[in-house]
Amino acid sequence: MSRAVIVDVIRTGSGKGKAGGALSGVHPTDLLAQVLRAVLQRNGLESTQIDDVLVGCVSQFGEQSTNIARAGVLAAGFDSTVPATTIDRQCGSSQQAATFAAQGVMAGAYDVVIAAGVESMSRVPLGTASSGQDLFGDLLKKRFPEGLVNQGVSAELIAERWKLSREDLDAFAAESHRRATAAFGRGDFDAEILPIEVTDEHGHIAMFASDETVRPQTTVEALSTLQPAFATPELKRRFPELQWSITPGNSSPLTDGASAALIMSEDRAQQLGLRPRARFHSFSVVGDDPLYMLTGPIPATHKILHRSGLAFADLDAYEVNEAFASVPLAWAKEFDADPEKLNPRGGAIALGHALGSSGTRILGSLLNYLEATGGRYGLQTMCEGGGMANATIIERL
Repeated sequence: MSRAVIVDVIRTGSGKGKAGGALSGVHPTDLLAQVLRAVLQRNGLESTQIDDVLVGCVSQFGEQSTNIARAGVLAAGFDSTVPATTIDRQCGSSQQAATFAAQGVMAGAYDVVIAAGVESMSRVPLGTASSGQDLFGDLLKKRFPEGLVNQGVSAELIAERWKLSREDLDAFAAESHRRATAAFGRGDFDAEILPIEVTDEHGHIAMFASDETVRPQTTVEALSTLQPAFATPELKRRFPELQWSITPGNSSPLTDGASAALIMSEDRAQQLGLRPRARFHSFSVVGDDPLYMLTGPIPATHKILHRSGLAFADLDAYEVNEAFASVPLAWAKEFDADPEKLNPRGGAIALGHALGSSGTRILGSLLNYLEATGGRYGLQTMCEGGGMANATIIERL
């Protein structure tokens, strides 16, 4: 079996996912195309050397519909013979793309493949495709007669089950911004962020190479003034036990962004004169309770540790996506995790959560952190809509 290795990971900065955000004027196809083109340029490759391009995208509607992966490949100037497909595993879409890419290499189906992700939440707002639609159908509603809930309510349920206070959630969110701010100050993200040209609302052209979702002045005191985001009268009646602590401040922001990873067999990397930076060690994917929905990283981590033969103590860093602060905090309680190793350069609460792009974005952050600190094993796990989760362990080479 071939070893699947990571040669490069790149991303755009994170733009606020609303009108006026830094990337809101960029069509998602063009956003994706720029990271795809950069992967080739940074590594001296021709597009014809790429066997496939796998792209995560959640809201496959409007400007992101009709296989945006293929549109991005063509927009990037790739040869028309290069295929591409779009993957939706909700927030874990590009992590799943990287998994499929690595598994394809390990199985001998690919030599060189790009796994990528894109999401423009300013141009294709969250929920646009499902607005006014019956998402469940009769059979699903029969199985869950009390009804399922949105992710914000699931985050509240998690906070209640794991006894996480509002102060816990806000403190975690403030620390995410502090760590991200410090990381930018040290230049930790310089190697992974691709500067791209953007035009602002006044027609001025500038290079964008930062995460405008990071708020350096964030404090627990300021976060404590924000109101709960999901406490409707109907939901308060249905869940009287909840404290309603999930706010915009301890949740990930709406975000625009794209990212891409260059994955290949170790033999092909050597043939091309490229340095393998890490190998894919283990994978897992699980389904979990669709009401709690966001607890999947816990069983996904148990499963991947069992499959990998590693102990939790062997992990030098863990990236648990900060969809809401309650998700990584509950995970950390389950595994008695070292808080210094958890999202050490900040997470999605600060860096943004451009849904389809987050998986490969986090992969790059994890790899760069392992290289900077000399760590060997890193875990990445992501909660996903509908009650699922992916987990991946990489080994720095």
